[in-house]
Formats: sequence, structure tokens, C-alpha cells
Amino acid sequence: MRRLSDLGERELIRRIARASGPGEGSDVILGIGDDAAILRTRPKEDFVTSTDALVENVHFRWSTQTPQYIGRRALIANLSDLAAMGARPIGFVLALSAPPDLSLSRFDGLFAGLLREARSFDCPLIGGNLARSNQTVLSITIFGAVSKGNALRRDQLRAGDALYVTGTLGGAALALARSEQLGTSLRRLPVPRIGAARALSLLKGRGACIDISDGLVPDLQHILSASGVGADLWSERVPTTSGFSAACRHLQLDPNRLSLAGGEDYELLFSLRRSASKRNSLRELSDRLGIAVTQVGQVTRETGLRGVVSLEGFRHY
Repeated sequence: MRRLSDLGERELIRRIARASGPGEGSDVILGIGDDAAILRTRPKEDFVTSTDALVENVHFRWSTQTPQYIGRRALIANLSDLAAMGARPIGFVLALSAPPDLSLSRFDGLFAGLLREARSFDCPLIGGNLARSNQTVLSITIFGAVSKGNALRRDQLRAGDALYVTGTLGGAALALARSEQLGTSLRRLPVPRIGAARALSLLKGRGACIDISDGLVPDLQHILSASGVGADLWSERVPTTSGFSAACRHLQLDPNRLSLAGGEDYELLFSLRRSASKRNSLRELSDRLGIAVTQVGQVTRETGLRGVVSLEGFRHY
């Protein structure tokens, strides 16, 4: 079995460059191959950037996840951060830290997964770094752009806003729990809602937005805090997939906890002003955003979250 140490840093970089291509286009003037990349946004756009890391045995395990899955999951988390802002992807850089004895097949698999998602969302790899470490860590910085003044933000809730979510919740937490309990491979991957968020950013009367990475309740609390308001959450309306509750009970899990605080669904939680909510039915909103939309609550002047007991999502510390 060939390992990273058999090739060395220079050959590994050449291997990455061959797999990813130059990544140049209207936004990327210079990609892989120099000391830094050169980007150029379009006129009347704001530049958007975010960073995230996946750490071995914290965010992923080789025993239950394929290298391709891990690579895809790494970029999806960053793409979802762009979606939360209503931005379009431009490109990303990767700092990969890995042990010298990491197999070349795992290395290639990671990049195959990363580049699969990159091509799907027109978000090329434009540079990065390789470093020796005791465990594998993928640190990604992603770049995007949004029309000037049109970015979606957390601090835009107003009393009277209607609260919505896209898609269904709890599925990622259920899949992870099933994998950990049964020792099966984790295959379920979320979809970053880039298109839905860009459509939302153009909607008159939109309010705040966040992607649901920590869980519905924790992420709702983030935007309530940023906006200085409260909310009534209608937990009985939170959408889940067919058979979700039965599958949770089969694994002796609480379906409410998973759907409200499970995390990693990467759906959008957003608000609309009262007038916009009245103008747009759920069906019309779903058609506009290209994904099913459900109203799950209402923003109030009184601070605090009502309608659900306190739940914590994922915490690093």
C-alpha cells in the first residue's frame, strides 16, 4: 500500500493540480501553482468568505465513512456557509494536515470527493497547503460573491416576521446515530442550498437567514440573539421525512430532539416580513426557492424562545 511519504510534498501537489485543473475563469485569474491565488469579483458585488475545519475523530471517522464521503462533506459545510449569505461560490483553498503514513488511496479519495462537489457548484480548488500531523485535518477557506447590499444576514429578524425552514430536519442526526449504533457506513449527505438562498436574497420582504448546522433550536437562538428579539417555535410543524419518528424509536432515540437539535442538515432557516408572508403562500415560496418550505414559527418583541424546552446542538467546547 502506497503512503503519502512514498511520494513527498512536491509530487502530492502535482497530483492535486492534475486532478483539479487550473481552476481559472471569469472570477479566478490565477489558481493553483503560485504563492497565492488571484480573484476578481464582478462589478456591483460584495466579496464573501468563510472557513471551516473537519478533524479526524471529531467530525469524521475512517471506520464508518469513505474518503470520498469525507471530502464531499468537508466542502458541503463551507458551501452551506455561502448559501446562508445568499452568495454564489467563486473558489476555495484547502490546508490539509495528514500523517505521513496516510494511504494514497485515502488521499486520492478525499480529493475525489472534494472535487466532485466543487464541480457541481462551480467552485474550483485554487490553492492550499500540505502539512505533516498526527491526524487528518481538512481546513477549508471558501470564497463567494453576492450583489452589493443583498447579502442574507443573521441580524435582520423583526417582530412579526414569519419563520421558515427549507427541506426536512433530523435526517442527518438519525443517519449518524444509526451509523454509530450499528457500525454501518455513513452515506447520507446534505445539499447546500445555494440556489434557494440566492433566490431568497432577491425576494422582497426577506428578513434574516442562517444555515442549520448546529440544529434548528441552537441556530434559531443564534439569529434571535443577533437581532435582539424572541420567537414562538411551532415544534409540531417541524418537517421530517416519512418514517422518521418510527426509525428514531427503533434506535431508542427521541425524534423531537433529533429534529430540533440534531444538526448538520444544512437547510436554511429564514424569515419574511409579515407583508411578504401574506403575499407568498408556502407553495409559491417553495416554487421560488426550488425546495419545499415550511413555516415553523413567528418572531416576537419579547426576547427568548418559547414553544420548546432548551436543547443544545453540537458544541466544540
